[in-house]
Amino acid sequence: MEVLLLGTGSADGWPNAFCRCDSCTTQRAAGILRRPTSALIDGRILLDLGPHVGHAAQVSGRDLAGLDAVFVTHAHNDHCDPAHLFYRQWVSAEPLPVYGPSAVVQAIRPWLDPAGSAVSLHAVTVGDVVAVAGYVVRVLPADHHAFGEAVLYDVTTPRGGRLLYATDTGPWTPRCLDLMRQARVATGRAYDVVLLEETFGLREREPGHHDLASFAAALEDLRREGLIDAETGVVAVHLSHHNPPEGELTARLDDLGARPGQDLEVRMVSQLSREPTSSRRLRN
Repeated sequence: MEVLLLGTGSADGWPNAFCRCDSCTTQRAAGILRRPTSALIDGRILLDLGPHVGHAAQVSGRDLAGLDAVFVTHAHNDHCDPAHLFYRQWVSAEPLPVYGPSAVVQAIRPWLDPAGSAVSLHAVTVGDVVAVAGYVVRVLPADHHAFGEAVLYDVTTPRGGRLLYATDTGPWTPRCLDLMRQARVATGRAYDVVLLEETFGLREREPGHHDLASFAAALEDLRREGLIDAETGVVAVHLSHHNPPEGELTARLDDLGARPGQDLEVRMVSQLSREPTSSRRLRN
């Protein structure tokens, strides 16, 4: 499994372009700039459709022309920018399935040519299981409010690699943990990679998101359930300027068995050992 992080920031990115707080100033001076969170799996499955995904893919030396499917978590603009699909219609008539809660489908539909077939929209809800191009994607509930339902995605690749994409959300709901347990039994393995949101850092979290304390509690829940283990790569995403600058944040996350994601980072997971075979950041 190859995971390319197209973005690891919150809605406003980190640093926020309008802000000169110590966190934003330090990150800006260091040249550490984060776009809204999105991930590309094997160049084939796109998780979230934020405003910068096309640019980020091309800066990384990739493109989005080989997508088999797009999965959108919720209808907030940093995760669902329908203009990308509008532009795709200009260059390709190849059908591209796009999945998301009903609010996502409603947000995207007005951007599409009603007579065209380049994009097919599919509403999903918690408990659904989608099979596409050999990938199995399970739909989990998010603790988040977004003009309607918000979801998380549990992805199993054709060769058995597993990824949990968990942004935006607060603490796990009982239903979420139950569905993850079921997936653990069905696949027979823990997650290889967990992308877990950590928006509020040292500031007390707001509903629908994590701070460092609730992020730690969420990881403990996953460990207790056997959903992650010592080989799981845990990456904090949806990072904002409420976090301390990079060095301190890295140290705090390291104590939790995690690390901050970097935009354009590529993570490769071995099919046999589950160990990351490489992790590198592409120049942006």
